[in-house]
Amino acid sequence: MAQITTDVLEGDCLDVLTGYPADYFDLIITSPPYADRRKDTYGGIAPDDYVDWFLPRSAQMLRVLKPTGSFVLNIKEKAENGERHTYVLELILALRKQGWQWTEEYIWHKKNCYPGKWPNRFRDAWERCLHFTKQRQFKMNQDSVMVPMGDWAATRLKALGKNDVVRYDSQVGSGFGKNIANWIGRDKAYPSNVLHFATECGNKNHSAAFPPALPEWFIKLLTDKGDMVLDPFVGSGTTLAAAQQLERNSVGIDILPEYCAMAREAVGQQEFLLVSEPQATYGKNTAAKNNGLHRKRNSRLSRKTA
Repeated sequence: MAQITTDVLEGDCLDVLTGYPADYFDLIITSPPYADRRKDTYGGIAPDDYVDWFLPRSAQMLRVLKPTGSFVLNIKEKAENGERHTYVLELILALRKQGWQWTEEYIWHKKNCYPGKWPNRFRDAWERCLHFTKQRQFKMNQDSVMVPMGDWAATRLKALGKNDVVRYDSQVGSGFGKNIANWIGRDKAYPSNVLHFATECGNKNHSAAFPPALPEWFIKLLTDKGDMVLDPFVGSGTTLAAAQQLERNSVGIDILPEYCAMAREAVGQQEFLLVSEPQATYGKNTAAKNNGLHRKRNSRLSRKTA
């Protein structure tokens, strides 16, 4: 069996990704800092500046993603001055102009969302998982994420009527009908685009870590064993751990040294971190620092392929 590799690189993905060739990754899945969020760690990006901040980074992602690959972006709007800000919608439109195809939108339903009360809205129980591709034909293993049929099949298929065994026009005039008999003998079905995952995660030291089930689901759906997965805002390393468990190669990038250390620990790598190391802020040029990282990474790749 081929050796599975996992790399954690410190720096701004805008700079780090320049060290990778075009068409290198099979899947990019990430949850970047949301607008005005994680100010104590990542410095925060104002909603009005978010699209301009993100587009140079997504341009590098577009370059390094394979034509058959996918980019899954977990992101959420914020409320500002009593209404939802439109920066996510603006980002979707800007990414389409950049060359991405907006293939699908999945909803992550957070089954145990954070409680609270607000004067003009209810608590957030979902987040967007935006699926972008470079072309219409891309890798997708739909059978890998099939779900059990559920108890409804036992009762619904027990007594079939005449309209259940043929394809017929809908009685409500929609033009669509179902041949329910096609489900006899099946124990699994394809899921919907609403994903029901709890928010608990094994790491309590990161400001916004998503649950392992989320990257696991997309990695199974959009890659094969041995493929290369990228998380350009790796945080606590949840994506890398999921990729490693599913026998995919992976690369994680983060601008904060303490999160890089956390990600390495998540995948069983050990590295000492000096407590006095300063925090970094997105938007500052880290290219000089990353030149050394690129040389180290290229050296590792040479040894692995030798």
